[in-house]
Amino acid sequence: MASHGFWSLGADNAGANTGNRSPSTPRAWCQAAAQKLSGGIGSKLCALLNVGDVEKAAEPPQTPAGTCGCNKSCNCTKAAVVFSDLYSTDLLPALDGDAKTMTFLQEVVDILLAYIVESFDRETKVIDFHYPNELLQMNNWELQGEPATLDDILISCRATLKYAIKTAHPRYFNQLSTGLDMVGLAADWLTSTANTNMFTYEVAPVFVLLEYVTLKKMREIIGWSDGRGDGIFSPGGAISNMYAMLLARFKMFPEVKEKGMSSVPRLVAFTSEHSHFSIKKGAAALGIGTESVICIKADESGKLIPADLERRILEAKQKGFVPFFVSATAGTTVYGAFDPLIAISDICKKYNIWMHVDGAWGGSLLMSRRHRWKLDGVERANSVTWNPHKMMSVPLQCSALLVREEGLMQNCNQMHACYLFQQDKHYDLSYDTGDKALQCGRHVDIFKLWLMWRAKGTIGFEAQIDKCLELSEYLYNKIKDREGYEMVFDGKPQHTNVCFWYLPPGIRCMEDKEERKKHLHKVAPVIKARMMEYGTTMVSYQPQGDKVNFFRMVISNPAATFEDIDFLIEEIERLGQDL
Repeated sequence: MASHGFWSLGADNAGANTGNRSPSTPRAWCQAAAQKLSGGIGSKLCALLNVGDVEKAAEPPQTPAGTCGCNKSCNCTKAAVVFSDLYSTDLLPALDGDAKTMTFLQEVVDILLAYIVESFDRETKVIDFHYPNELLQMNNWELQGEPATLDDILISCRATLKYAIKTAHPRYFNQLSTGLDMVGLAADWLTSTANTNMFTYEVAPVFVLLEYVTLKKMREIIGWSDGRGDGIFSPGGAISNMYAMLLARFKMFPEVKEKGMSSVPRLVAFTSEHSHFSIKKGAAALGIGTESVICIKADESGKLIPADLERRILEAKQKGFVPFFVSATAGTTVYGAFDPLIAISDICKKYNIWMHVDGAWGGSLLMSRRHRWKLDGVERANSVTWNPHKMMSVPLQCSALLVREEGLMQNCNQMHACYLFQQDKHYDLSYDTGDKALQCGRHVDIFKLWLMWRAKGTIGFEAQIDKCLELSEYLYNKIKDREGYEMVFDGKPQHTNVCFWYLPPGIRCMEDKEERKKHLHKVAPVIKARMMEYGTTMVSYQPQGDKVNFFRMVISNPAATFEDIDFLIEEIERLGQDL
């Protein structure tokens, strides 16, 4: 039988020691951890989580003098370390700082492990909310001239996590990036420990190779022959989208790299009215201008209308403008809509325009045999943005830009800095990837994704994604005909986005449509505020066009269950019944 991993510690003794409790509860876990984990870590977790009998918690454990708290004689130096007398200068690379460093880092790990366990406990709050002025007054966050002790540093770590949003909590649905994967977390810790830069093979040999292997695999999944092409990991989908626009401009007018925008005609880009704001932001950053981004009409479900795209392209050409870039969206931020990529690609081919697919949110559906049809035509794109830190739950940040034409990124961005990219190195220079990036210093984002992919396999990611979509369909089916709910648009959601209004009893019978609309606009913000005050769950809301505020439920957290969806519905009704 396969191990249940982290939570399996409590399984052996669950029946004997925990009564009717699930072996996955913190109490059962801590009972087992106290026995199985060395160095007193398990006992510390129990104390930090405040689980166990209250009577026992009231009595501090008797720790024999000269021991570390592991309830047996040992040679640990932990008990001898007094953090209130130590400073960061006492840690490595200080002389004889190795033992102090290990003890300090073990304390930090204890804090992190306690937070991780607590984050998955449904009895804990998603958020311990305080208003900004309150939070500023509750703790001393100011920076000072004198160093703080390591004891103060540990207190700061605890305080930071105390007021942090538990994004791993099964009832956190607020953003597109949720959940916490244990293998991904381990990879992130390793990445920070290695603390290197991605610009050359000589300083990041393994990470550079893993990026090469992973990007090739992602291009294969898109459908590009033999995974050929190019790509890079960037600081989020907005930057990936800007990279795509930069490449499209260079492809059409390579002289712009040296001579600037004054050397080219008026360029125009096209994207859906439901697309991400980063398309306009990228145009602003590149000097193209937001007025040069033409927004195309979307249908009622949020999909771009190809006929309107072609009409606007022709209008732009008649005005003497040069269409150079079309950004289709695979999974819009609010509705979760997938633009018709095949029809869009036909138009782009007809008018010789670069086709980009912003799949930051929906690109991961390519991993699912059941759902990848929603991106049919993506293989015809010139570039694709894909954010594994969303539906694949890779720890933030992890965003890839995939490009069909090999060498274009290098030609567009390279500056030949001779102190980094010497041409007489003794290895294959194609692995010095830094010159094709806009950044010089580039964080190692690849290892999280690669290690999780090794741990799960493609089928593991597929199962995770399918489960999230099943949960969204469950929510949709449960509320579409339920009293007090109205769907924002007709039909089953295309992604995990479920958009709806909740109508409290006091609004349902209002006959004046304008008055009803005015009151309804205030409902979601008030319920959201109450969610945060109580700390029970978090869901996003927003208006869209002429539609007043509505809830946008998104599911990307692998820890969420059908019971959590039921809880969300009940909580919305509880918090909104008096409105």
